[in-house]
Amino acid sequence: MIELIYKWLGFIVLTIFVSSCSKPEAKLFKMQGGTMGTYYQVTYVLNKAQLADSHLTLKSLQLEINKKLELVNDQMSTFRKNSELSQINKSHSGIVVSDATRDVIKSALKIYQQSDGAYDITIGPLVNLWGFGPDKRINKAPSEALIAKKLKSVGSQYVTIQGNMIHKAIPSLYIDLSSIAKGYGVDVLSEYLVSLGIKNYLVDIGGELRTSGHKPQQKPWKVGVETPSSKDQGVERVVDIGHNAIATSGDYRNFFEKNGIRYSHIINPKTGRPITHNLVSVSVVYSNCKMADGYATAITVLGPKAGFDFAKKHKLAVFLIIKKGNKYIEHYTDNFKRYFVKDPK
Repeated sequence: MIELIYKWLGFIVLTIFVSSCSKPEAKLFKMQGGTMGTYYQVTYVLNKAQLADSHLTLKSLQLEINKKLELVNDQMSTFRKNSELSQINKSHSGIVVSDATRDVIKSALKIYQQSDGAYDITIGPLVNLWGFGPDKRINKAPSEALIAKKLKSVGSQYVTIQGNMIHKAIPSLYIDLSSIAKGYGVDVLSEYLVSLGIKNYLVDIGGELRTSGHKPQQKPWKVGVETPSSKDQGVERVVDIGHNAIATSGDYRNFFEKNGIRYSHIINPKTGRPITHNLVSVSVVYSNCKMADGYATAITVLGPKAGFDFAKKHKLAVFLIIKKGNKYIEHYTDNFKRYFVKDPK
């Protein structure tokens, strides 16, 4: 999930309105803004006592939320030259980082090991080479020789963590956390709301979501899994994920075409080239959005069969959309079935 690329990664929020419910003791609020090259939206419910708290006004909350999102960018953005991540990438052997950056990298390395290298946060040089990173867009596919050269600088096995020190075994190693940082950002905001005593909320950063509780009148937070079309933004399925997070990875919005060949923004770290299989959308429900985000990317790289086997092995709640000709076929694990909404109205 590459920053500053306008990609709506799989979800649209359904029927969320800023309004008072019929019961005076609860009220729904919504704020929105920009972060990580995309949008953020926070919707939450305050009870009667909370409505009288000056610290919980829309203005006060948004000010603090913007600060927290700025901090995440200062820690993990490859687009900010002085971010912790950029400093790691510039360093010869690594640097000491914040607890947050350390923990996100640690989670990414866990998924790398579980997926046998399909998920790799060191593919930054390849992402940039194919024109999907902070470098400029490209007009044609890079040469095999250049791909092979970049592959020599890729591999999460060259990253180790000791305390808060991130070690790089090779100086040219470049870490890109854009496939997991948005999910982490969702968790940061969710946990902040909980710390304020707000139990009913929906947090959305670029289509990565986490929900808790319900809307006024006990109405659930319903979200739509987007139909994987580069032209339309229809809804494939409506889900109610309860007290969980959901993230989607797909290649149907962020790609380029040259001479009739379609190049996805999702790079296979083993080949150094964009994925070519027909798995176009992966949605993962998990207890936190950080891991849901990373798992969605890992399964996308693995493809429809290996990805589904991976999901079953790790008992993940996963919803796949596979393109066959002009049709889209749904495939999902048993753990995902419980989240489908039978009557989405």
